[in-house]
Amino acid sequence: MYNIIMKFENRLKELRKTNNLSQMQLAEKTGFSQSAIAKWELGKTEPTASAIIALAGFFGETTDFLLGLVD
Repeated sequence: MYNIIMKFENRLKELRKTNNLSQMQLAEKTGFSQSAIAKWELGKTEPTASAIIALAGFFGETTDFLLGLVD
């Protein structure tokens, strides 16, 4: 479980930066709060399943990719 969360943190930050988005910009585009995104990237909290699905859809990736289950 821990390894998956670590990969999620890294993948989310990587996708956000690859798309030239600040945490605030990602928050505005997805409807999540900037503080939620920051906590997810720092591993302080875990996103809900619906948040993972929404983020994967926003970035055009699979949930498996976002969770680090596939490369």
